[in-house]
Amino acid sequence: QVQLVESGGGLVQAGGSLRLSCGASGPTFSIYTMGWFRQAPGKEREFVAATRWNGGSTDYADSVKGRFTISRDSGKNTAYLQMNGLKLDDTAVYYCTASRLGTSWYNPDYWGRGTQVTVSS
Repeated sequence: QVQLVESGGGLVQAGGSLRLSCGASGPTFSIYTMGWFRQAPGKEREFVAATRWNGGSTDYADSVKGRFTISRDSGKNTAYLQMNGLKLDDTAVYYCTASRLGTSWYNPDYWGRGTQVTVSS
């Protein structure tokens, strides 16, 4: 019954920045990691970034490393994805994810409904 709700998506020009937010509700005590996936039309869903809720450990896809930053505010039960230097290929629906202890963040337990990010030229 963990629920994840993304916000902050929208239209941005190439080279611009955008910050996505993910609010978690329900039994958030069970969440050990949070992350982000994305899916472009006609492509498979791909891992973007993840963070351990406590401890600061992070992981990024090579395609976004150096441009995207994942962070979290434990007091607000919220995770963020700061996206800088956006490229046309970043256009996708971005999904917030969460995993329980013992579940890989590459195969998360919970998914949000997604928020659209469109990068224009």
